Amino acid sequence: MHKKILILGSKGMLGQELVRVFVDGGHEVTGWDFGDIDVTDRDVAREKIFALRPDVIINAVGYNAVDLCESDASESAKAWRINAEVPGELSKVAKELGAIFVHYSTDYVFDGGQQGDGYEEDAEPNPVSKYGESKLGGERSTAAVGGTYYVIRLAKLFGVPAISAGGKQSFFAKMEEIAREKGVVSAVDDENGCFTYAPDLASATLSLVLDSAPSGVYHLVNEGAATWYGALRSYFGIVGVEAEVNPVSGDVFPRPARRPKDSTLRNTKRPKLRSLQDALGAFAESRRS
Repeated sequence: MHKKILILGSKGMLGQELVRVFVDGGHEVTGWDFGDIDVTDRDVAREKIFALRPDVIINAVGYNAVDLCESDASESAKAWRINAEVPGELSKVAKELGAIFVHYSTDYVFDGGQQGDGYEEDAEPNPVSKYGESKLGGERSTAAVGGTYYVIRLAKLFGVPAISAGGKQSFFAKMEEIAREKGVVSAVDDENGCFTYAPDLASATLSLVLDSAPSGVYHLVNEGAATWYGALRSYFGIVGVEAEVNPVSGDVFPRPARRPKDSTLRNTKRPKLRSLQDALGAFAESRRS
């Protein structure tokens, strides 16, 4: 069924892929980025969204300066405003319009102390950083409103750089650049978790919306957990980089925010996304084309 889609953060790494898959799916898509709407201005944002009257509101806006918000009080307040309060306000607008609300969260809502194969969707969150606390706040403010909503947890997003100003390269692309220049790189090998290829997440989001799935929390990540070191070794094998890759502890890098040691997410509700290995291959191919 044809739907009117509003994508907030449309020029980010994920947002640009969401625009692509929904347009390709034949839907009417409006994409707003920072220059088009200030989501932190509740009244102005509400008025602008009501004028559009979308069937689906997808919030791909987020504050993700994990270490900065841990060490700076003003940045911590900014993270809470964008990640915790704004999703609740947007979900209220969606509910009043009778629209579906989609919001993205993170594996950092967990403390990393799980035992077994990973965290299922109903596992009890326990963030160990201010960033994680702000993202959990967004999950809870969205759920408190009700209506039709999907909170999608992802982990270690990668893809082509965002088209927005200041868009950064993915971890894999940046490390490949360094490795080709210097012949040696180091990567953290004591933090295990999942990775998420932006085009795969965008397609999975489209399917979730079109399937009229029950409201709630979903884990949409590529299958197969790895450390940064392990994933990078896999990627270098695909692209033929023969640089030395040194496994190191996360303590080597000065990072104010704690990271969960094993934040593997289990997808028990939706069709599985392709393996991390296959996703890395697709990413490598996209960089060659």
